[in-house]
Amino acid sequence: MAGEPAAAGSAAGTGSTTGASSTDTVEGALAVLPGPRAEESGFELLWQQVVAEIGRARSIDLICHICPDGDALGSALAAGLALKGLGKEVRVSFGDDPQIVPESLAFLPGQELIVPASAVPDSPELVLCFDVAAESRLGLLHDKAFAAPVLVVLDHHASNPGFGTHQLIDPDAPATAVLVDELLRRLGVELDQSLATCLYTGVATDTGSFRYRATTPATHELAGRLLATGIRHDLISRQLWDTSSFGYLKVLAGALDRAVYEPDAADGLGLVWTWVPYQELVLFSVTVEEIEGLIDILRRPAEAEVALVLKQDPDGTLRGSSRSKGAVDVAAACAELGGGGHVYAAGFSAREDVDVVVRRFRAALRAHRD
Repeated sequence: MAGEPAAAGSAAGTGSTTGASSTDTVEGALAVLPGPRAEESGFELLWQQVVAEIGRARSIDLICHICPDGDALGSALAAGLALKGLGKEVRVSFGDDPQIVPESLAFLPGQELIVPASAVPDSPELVLCFDVAAESRLGLLHDKAFAAPVLVVLDHHASNPGFGTHQLIDPDAPATAVLVDELLRRLGVELDQSLATCLYTGVATDTGSFRYRATTPATHELAGRLLATGIRHDLISRQLWDTSSFGYLKVLAGALDRAVYEPDAADGLGLVWTWVPYQELVLFSVTVEEIEGLIDILRRPAEAEVALVLKQDPDGTLRGSSRSKGAVDVAAACAELGGGGHVYAAGFSAREDVDVVVRRFRAALRAHRD
């Protein structure tokens, strides 16, 4: 099942990419390849600079945030496959140890490009950074990324402080994969099924299968172009949202049984929260990554504006995932706990007890009601 979407699309790691072999050729195409913010001269100049840097580079390291989701890993792999097709030496990595690709993303093409963080050079020639909202999300690759003379950040998180030497950050983009699609067009790379599978996964993941507010007509236009390559979006969606282990159901049952509804939280808008202890994950052989979708179940009650799920790591760290229905800026609230994200979807990590973390989060909500 894990390989089903890739088999339905095309062979992983291969694809007919055609593109400009020189920076001059690529830049000459800029006028006919408008981007999401091409009307802004500063952003347009930045795109040209990034394309030029890629054209000059021989070796490129592509990194995404720790515990990667579909947008992070899909974006990095799409760019990696495209750049490999252009003759670049590429490595894809993320700063976790152990480095685990979630089972729900096991179908993504290009995973032969993934290397452990230790295999990334100490001083990379050029680093492209995908979907990383804060430096802390670089994990073990933080120092290596900042040792590169060129560090390009492609992201769509409004909370991104703008680190790196080149910041291609568009908070209006519904997914980082949208920026990667723009990058591939500027490089003259034609979409094939491998690239489309990665990009569709990124867009579908961060739009909640095109349900979230950030979804625009342009998002559907991009999805249409990706589907036109012949990928099986139904199989991709099944792998992303409709496939789990039986153990997950047991963990889900426990998390829902522990769920707490606080009607007075968020200035009376309501908060529903729960947590998942690490021992429970071990008992049912479930990974932290496998329960990422739990937040989308907890956010359903009509009585609560905000939902919060705390997932415990082996060392006791609590990873918080939060969602808002529109009246509370959870990105700002999570920033007070050292995290960040989007206005309606954000997260953080904390090393305190559950009751302390929930109390801090509850206090932050009061200060960030829209």
